[in-house]
Amino acid sequence: MKIIEAIINGTNTLLWSYVLIIMLIGIGLYFTFRTKFVQFRMIPEMFRLLGEGVNADKKGISSFQAFCISTASRVGTGNLAGVAIAITTGGPGAVFWMWLIALIGSASAFIESTLAQIYKVKDGDTFRGGPAYYMERALNARWMGIVFAVLISLTFGLAFNSVQANTITSALNESFGINKVLIAVVLSVITAIIIFGGLKSVAKVSEVIVPVMAGGYIIIALFIMIVNITELPSVIALIFKSAFGLSEVAGGALGAAMMNGIKRGLFSNEAGMGSAPNAAATADVTHPVKQGLIQSFGVFVDTLLICSSTAFIILFSGLYTSKESDGIVLTQNALDQLLGSWGGIFLAIIVLLFCFSSVVGNYYYGETNIDFISTNKLWLNIYRIAVVAMVAFGSLASLSFVWSLADLMMGLMAIINMIAIVLLGHIAIKALNDYIKQKKNGKNPVFHVSNIKGLKNVEAWGSLSDKENLDSK
Repeated sequence: MKIIEAIINGTNTLLWSYVLIIMLIGIGLYFTFRTKFVQFRMIPEMFRLLGEGVNADKKGISSFQAFCISTASRVGTGNLAGVAIAITTGGPGAVFWMWLIALIGSASAFIESTLAQIYKVKDGDTFRGGPAYYMERALNARWMGIVFAVLISLTFGLAFNSVQANTITSALNESFGINKVLIAVVLSVITAIIIFGGLKSVAKVSEVIVPVMAGGYIIIALFIMIVNITELPSVIALIFKSAFGLSEVAGGALGAAMMNGIKRGLFSNEAGMGSAPNAAATADVTHPVKQGLIQSFGVFVDTLLICSSTAFIILFSGLYTSKESDGIVLTQNALDQLLGSWGGIFLAIIVLLFCFSSVVGNYYYGETNIDFISTNKLWLNIYRIAVVAMVAFGSLASLSFVWSLADLMMGLMAIINMIAIVLLGHIAIKALNDYIKQKKNGKNPVFHVSNIKGLKNVEAWGSLSDKENLDSK
């Protein structure tokens, strides 16, 4: 077993320290230029669309609910513990590189989510889709889609959910002394009730949890920034100086800051990795680009808001020099110092919300890919039972090997998805041009198959007249 674990860890080091960083940054820059900096020039439109999605009243999944599902999966312990570890190992400068990768990666997020919308399929009064679907329909490579579907189902639905459950149990046991077995039972039962309720149940839970958890955490971070406002300029200066090694004496400071910041950003926002498009495809919108823009905005929410909140909390406390190896403990200690003893209790509740929202979001990524492999409901129910079992197992077990294996599978999954979006990116860009053209003509953009010449194997988007008649009802 030790030999297998050593091989997996060595492969992970190669993938995450070199291959994936080069691919994700390179492809992010490529799509940033190809889309003419869509993630910056269309920020006002992103805000408008997010508000439009909140007010949507449709039978299916609204764009805001789809945004919440993807954010639920993105936002987890990595935003609390991972950022802390990045700062202790790479210095305050890691925060700058974390920001930079979010700005670049949001272009890739736009492309993959727009493609997921274009090639989504009908599922009753809702939709489903994602990388596996556009691999099959646009590339005519079902084998590629199946490989991706297996990897994401095992990684997110089972392995990552075990880790999230383990974190919830540890936090509640540490802060409140609750018996781990009791936590495992309650957590498993609640998870089962939600996931056996189907997509709409997942969407409704995410719609409630995500704004509460993200909003509450950001408000606390803002409060801390206001109380320590006189120190804010020096903290920001420290981030930028450390980012380029200017405030460090030891050699390799620049490399450490860059490597840890980029890796943390990629782990957290998942831009280009093929996970968020599964949620993006569920949204009932009039044009694929609408959800592409909203999911691009989700990268900003994850990294620029939530990860930055953790970063400022730790930097204001000054505890990052302690070299505490356990990221969640460092974040908890920082909150205790800045807020008093109730800071640890607050963090335990936040961990519960962050991690449980990830369990729900991660589950759905597996569900839609199980449906891709086979529409036989038996397999879906087996998957659901396996998810509940892994939540129970993860609540009580040590999961270092499971985590390493999941990292490997996620890395392979990301490589497959990036190959696909590079090959198909021109379709998403044509959809973007169509969206902008309709906006300039004063229209609420409506997509139909003939908008893009030669577009094939598209199920969810009918003719122009069909779409207009549907929207007028």
